[in-house]
Amino acid sequence: MGLDMSKFQSLSDHGNVLVMNSRQEWLAKLDEAKRSGKVIVVDFTATWCGPCKAMAPIFVDLSKQFEQLIFVKVDVDALKDVAQDWSVQAMPTFIFIKDGKLLDKIVGANKSELQRKAAMYATGG
Repeated sequence: MGLDMSKFQSLSDHGNVLVMNSRQEWLAKLDEAKRSGKVIVVDFTATWCGPCKAMAPIFVDLSKQFEQLIFVKVDVDALKDVAQDWSVQAMPTFIFIKDGKLLDKIVGANKSELQRKAAMYATGG
């Protein structure tokens, strides 16, 4: 009998990360980013994914560091259609989107690559 960590998740710091709870919410955020010209950084995650949990605080830290980017989290089990739309097949997968188009994709828990690409897109790269 293990400890149910989901009860503590709401107590954790989410920084500037927005959790998408529906396809409509996702589409609205995508549209908002298009209108503002901002880059969206998406963390495709799953509650059962160990590497996803390890990357979560790094994603939160980046959301605080690069406020010019929009950081969102998508649970692939809750929003399967969104994950399919972006051809997500492994977790974690991080994608960078601008104007509704894929700029970049990182598959796996690659902290240094995520940090590097976030910094690059935050500075207009």
